[in-house]
Amino acid sequence: MTDRDDFLAWVRTALYEAELALHNGDASRRRALWSRNEPVSVLGAWRNASRRQELDALFTDPGRSFSDCTSYVFELQVYGVSGDMAYTTGLEHTSASVDGEPRTHTLRVTQVYRREEGEWRVAHRHGDAVTG
Repeated sequence: MTDRDDFLAWVRTALYEAELALHNGDASRRRALWSRNEPVSVLGAWRNASRRQELDALFTDPGRSFSDCTSYVFELQVYGVSGDMAYTTGLEHTSASVDGEPRTHTLRVTQVYRREEGEWRVAHRHGDAVTG
């Protein structure tokens, strides 16, 4: 298995499952996949964070807000792996309740990853809503 194959398998399993769990109200899986090392950052559709401590607070809120996910699809558009660094770009199509209200939305998402102690970890996320 190549580094690209290994990374893509991780994106399609562990990362996908963490995002699905988040949209059902469980932020612990997403939190577990994020880097333990600085720098880390989120330029989010709803909030931003630039340190590990800020990330912990950031991930708590969506876990409380999201529930009843009926659909989560990550439409991977491009990805790359170079040594211990990788990235993905794609669209996240989600139908879930937000604060009890059913919503459907699509986010454009770019994420940067680094391999730490043999495991892929998210180091940066940028997401914004697709409009029009």
